[in-house]
This record gives sequence, C-alpha cells and structure tokens, in this order.
Amino acid sequence: MKLLDWFRRPVNASHAVRAMAGDSAEFYGFDDPRFLEFIRRGGSGMTEAGIAITPKTALKNPTVLRCVSLHAFSLGMLPLHLLNRRTGEKAVDHPLFRILHRRPNAWQTAFEFKSLMQQRVLGASDDGSRGDAFALIVRSGDRVLQLVPLPTSLVRPRQKNDWSLEYVFQRPEGGEVVLQQRDIFHLRCGLSEDGISGLSMVKQAAEAIALAIQTEKAAARLFRNGMLVGGALSHPQKLSPEAYERLKSSMEERLSGADNAHKWMILEEGMAPTQFSQTGRDSQHLEQRKYQNEEISRPFGVPRPLLNVDDTSWGSGIDVLGQFFVRFGLNPWFEAWQQAIERCLLTDREVDLYEAKINAGALLRGSMKDQAEFFAKGLGAGGHQPFLHPDEAREWLDLPRRDDLPKPMGQKDQSNEP
Repeated sequence: MKLLDWFRRPVNASHAVRAMAGDSAEFYGFDDPRFLEFIRRGGSGMTEAGIAITPKTALKNPTVLRCVSLHAFSLGMLPLHLLNRRTGEKAVDHPLFRILHRRPNAWQTAFEFKSLMQQRVLGASDDGSRGDAFALIVRSGDRVLQLVPLPTSLVRPRQKNDWSLEYVFQRPEGGEVVLQQRDIFHLRCGLSEDGISGLSMVKQAAEAIALAIQTEKAAARLFRNGMLVGGALSHPQKLSPEAYERLKSSMEERLSGADNAHKWMILEEGMAPTQFSQTGRDSQHLEQRKYQNEEISRPFGVPRPLLNVDDTSWGSGIDVLGQFFVRFGLNPWFEAWQQAIERCLLTDREVDLYEAKINAGALLRGSMKDQAEFFAKGLGAGGHQPFLHPDEAREWLDLPRRDDLPKPMGQKDQSNEP
C-alpha cells in the first residue's frame, strides 16, 4: 500500500455522518470508533454555559487564539537540533538533523510542522478531545525519511499485552490500519489520566472558554439589536397618546442598534433628557469579560502582558514576565518534544550517542545592555575570570566565526615580548 492511499478518499465513498451538534463532531460511519467515544462522552459535550466547545469555536475567542498561537509559534520558530552527547556539537551528518531542523516532509517546513503538532497537542485542532499529536514515521531501515502529520481524531493508541503500544489508524475512506510503536511519532501532553493519551488543554478549559464566548455574544447582541440607552426622558405633566406614539416610533426606527448610537432625538411638549451614569451591572459585565481572559490564560501559563492587556504595568518587569512564560509555560513542552524525539526517532544505540535540544536562548535573552554585560564578564572584563570564548559569544548572537579575533580579555598578548 502506498503512503498517499491512506489519505485518498474514493469517489464513491459514503458521506460523513455528522452529529447533531454540527461541526463539533464528524464521523465516517456508524462503525467509526470515534462515534462510540462520542456517545460514551454524552454527545456533543455541552457546557453549563449552553454551548459545545470545539477547537473551531474555541479559536474564535481572541484569548484562546493568542494563547495557542504563542505556544505554537514559539515552538515553531525555535531551532530544534540533534546534538552529539559527548561533544555537544550539532550532529549535522545524521539524517535526522535535517528533518528536525529544516524539512520534516516534502510539503512542510520545520516551522509549519512543529506549529501544527503543538496546536494539536494543546487540543486546539481536529476534534480537540485529547492532548496528543501524531506523525507517521516513514523509514528506510532505521533511517527516518519523513514525518507525516496524522489527524489526532483518526489515531487511537492502545496498549498490548507486552506493555508496548500500537496505533489504530482510521482511514478516511473506511477501514483501519494497525501501526506499530516504531512507526508513530507520538507527542503527548504531560498531564494524562492513563499515561497513554494526554489531556486536552482546550477541553479542560471548556467551561471558561464557553463563558467568555457567551459574554462576548451578549455584548454583540446588545450592539446589534438593543437600544443604547444613555438616559431618560422626563415630561412636566402627561404625555399625549399621539406624542407617545410618535416618540416610540422614532426611538425604534432611529435609535435601535449600534448604527444609530448617539443620534439626536426630537423632543415634544417640553420634554427634557436626563443622562444615566454607568450602572454597577454594566461595570460587572465588563469585569466578567476581563476575568474570563485571565481564567483562559491560566491553563496555558501565559502572563497578562503577553495577552496585550492594557491595564498591566509595562515597566522593566515585562522582560521578567516574558522569561517567566518561557520557564514555566514553555519549558515543559520543550522537554516533552525532546524526550518524544529520543523515544520515537532514535534507536536504542543512538539514544546513548545523540540528544534532541530546543534552543530557547533567543526567548531568554535580556536587553542588549544585559547581553553586553553578560558577554563582557564572560570574556573576562573587569577582572572577572573568563568562561567564554569569543566564538561562543558570536554564535549566540548568530554571527559567523572569525579567525582574526583578539584574545579573551584578561589575557596578555605575548607576541611583542622579547
């Protein structure tokens, strides 16, 4: 069987069976194992807020989109290298180095592959029910040739009697293919109920996301259908029925909806306007929307400044909060990637010789002033014991090596001594 046959749908294939929840669930027949899982979970997974949260609906919330994109883009843009454990040098001669660093398959860049896998492992793609991302390992012997992403909803891991894993791949045109553990690159969330499948961050935060979407919809409906009332009309005596009908008709036609906000009214019979101040209920609605931003960001470990929250103190601490996100929000994912690569893509012999490493230095670097002070001390300025070579400092700054570099600070030039 050819590789692309797994993804090619026949012309006479039956139509997909869709759940009543719409796009929240889609199956390729009543014998689809995902259909049984859908029934077991109680249908569409309706939240208490009254809507079913899927990756597609969740990503319409700006806070979810920001959190997911921060994770996916950060993992996608950082260099992923295969290193020699003994020397610490890049193993550029190993076939896996190019796949991880530049070209995982024939149609994706490394950035696109890593971003997609990270989005899926967060539960922000596909059906979003699990925190897993899968890729088919195309090999020639022990040599890895390509990594082909597989939809999470079509792959089901299961444990065999010998405690190893196998993966059941549901082909889009129908039927199943059982793949062995060595054929699948499996990236899972560290939080898991069974140690085999990870927890979906989006699914776990579904209630908070649903409440944020509903409050946003309530505000949108106000602007679309409601009348933006900024005050009241008072009359010195009693308004005549004719004047009341004209006023009512005018308010409905000219003042309803956001397009008619702040337009002038024509008052009759000595009526006077009285402006309303903002009510506690209005303030509470705004506070609710702000609070939901924080609730959603907590599972993803994203600090408030990275959400572009305007009431945050934008002082020197912003750089510290950025490093906080890397250390506590991204570092666990760095380790998950590195260990998954060593588990799935390296042989038992190669694990002792090579290691995968994500270079997060670009995200942890401070200001140019801080970097200059660090490099100066590392090269021996101010009487410090040098611990850096000039070529190492240049490599961290993405500069090429040079043969005409001066000696590190603190070392005297002995060339002119008699």
